[in-house]
Amino acid sequence: MRQSGVEAELQERAARAVPTEYEQRSGTWLLRHAPGCSWWIGSVLPHGDGSIEEAEAYTAERGIPTLLQMTPGAVHPDLDAQLEARGYTRQASVSLQIAETSQVLALAPRGALRVRLEERPTREWFDVWHAVVGGDPDPQWRLLQRIQQPAAYASVELGAETVAVGRAVADTGWAGAFGMATRPEARGKGAAGAVLAALADWASVNDAPRMYLQVEHENPAALRLYGRVGFSELVPFYFRVK
Repeated sequence: MRQSGVEAELQERAARAVPTEYEQRSGTWLLRHAPGCSWWIGSVLPHGDGSIEEAEAYTAERGIPTLLQMTPGAVHPDLDAQLEARGYTRQASVSLQIAETSQVLALAPRGALRVRLEERPTREWFDVWHAVVGGDPDPQWRLLQRIQQPAAYASVELGAETVAVGRAVADTGWAGAFGMATRPEARGKGAAGAVLAALADWASVNDAPRMYLQVEHENPAALRLYGRVGFSELVPFYFRVK
């Protein structure tokens, strides 16, 4: 399922699905700042031509580390060596994965769990996600309000309790899956699979015949789940930080 040139396009879709509070361009590089959000959200997307010096000045002005997202096929082949020579270290290992929406629909287990879909994030959805992921809730909530593309928020109920959530954002033929979170007591009961099935169903009627997601290589349980429902790795990527 390898597709030439799709790496940069998918990472740019992901940036729109996880919009930062502040952005500016250095050439075609996208410089981002997301105060209070997860560390990777504010990474530079160094796609095409840009300036390392401008990226460093941008982050220094905001008192944050200079962090670049390094996706093979999306960045200049010489950039990694240039960053290493400037003292940047390699951090994290993430899998950018893709699937046909129809395949996810065919493989994702639905079971008997109740799933609710909303067009906007509810506090109940957010509270479950935040209980699993943690962090500063206010900036994360504001991030969700900035999303401009069509989106869906799935919640799985076990009894009277919401136990798993996830969201999808549709963008020019693709739907990205984000915010997958399952409460510890509900893991292994098919809740995450039910979330993916609901998001794929939504994608199929929102002009998104293909899906993508990002998952850390150090999360074997998630990798197994996504593999079972048809996702496969397009490319691994990582970060360089000074």
